[in-house]
Amino acid sequence: MSKKITFVGSRGQDAEAAMALLSKKYETVEADEADIIVALGGDGYMLEAIHRNMQRNLPIYGMNRGTVGFLLNAFDTDNLMDRLDNAQEVKICPLHMKVTTDSGIEQDAYAFNEVSLLRQTRQAANLRVAIDGKVRIETLMCDGCLVATPAGSTAYNLSAHGPILPIGSGVLALTPISAFRPRRWQGAVLHQDARIRLTVLDHYKRPVSAVADAHEVRNIAEVEISLATDKEVTLLFDPDHNLEERILNEQFTP
Repeated sequence: MSKKITFVGSRGQDAEAAMALLSKKYETVEADEADIIVALGGDGYMLEAIHRNMQRNLPIYGMNRGTVGFLLNAFDTDNLMDRLDNAQEVKICPLHMKVTTDSGIEQDAYAFNEVSLLRQTRQAANLRVAIDGKVRIETLMCDGCLVATPAGSTAYNLSAHGPILPIGSGVLALTPISAFRPRRWQGAVLHQDARIRLTVLDHYKRPVSAVADAHEVRNIAEVEISLATDKEVTLLFDPDHNLEERILNEQFTP
């Protein structure tokens, strides 16, 4: 059965040119009538497309018209329908970030890559780390700290020397960013059901922001992070270069 597709793309020149070519070659429908979303852009835009279409619950097939393209397939105008028919599904769930600011305001956001806490000034952040209600680190002095999903473990998490997590491993990475105390703490790998609470100590003197993918909340007092298994999203990848294989390859890249 022929799949109804809709194209979405970034405002980059390459993505707009690709959109024009594909729209002439393939029949498209509006997003509300589609079976599959084809996203054109880079990894940043792919994350944006995922967030925008969470409620539609449609599979998303990305084609790289950006820089790295880790979450996307190679761009080619030919045989798109065959590629969609043969694509392999990868289901990912976002992290749910619940933030309380220093003025008592609560906000929620979701992150498919990572939730990051980052110092806002020249002074290091002081964070208390609790897992499932138990304090594990009374004071973590650092530039920040992040929690990454397997899909996001090769992004900021890897740059911060966190572990690469295989898709389907059922774990999350808790990774410090330039930790000063405790000096030898390099982070932890947690079960995906873990509930992580990061409390900002002396937040008026050492302000911290929290970022869920591209959504930032400044001047936070506390953040709770857990996996939102009810917000599952399906990504589609070509069989010869699927997401699981890409993550595995990253572990052997010099």
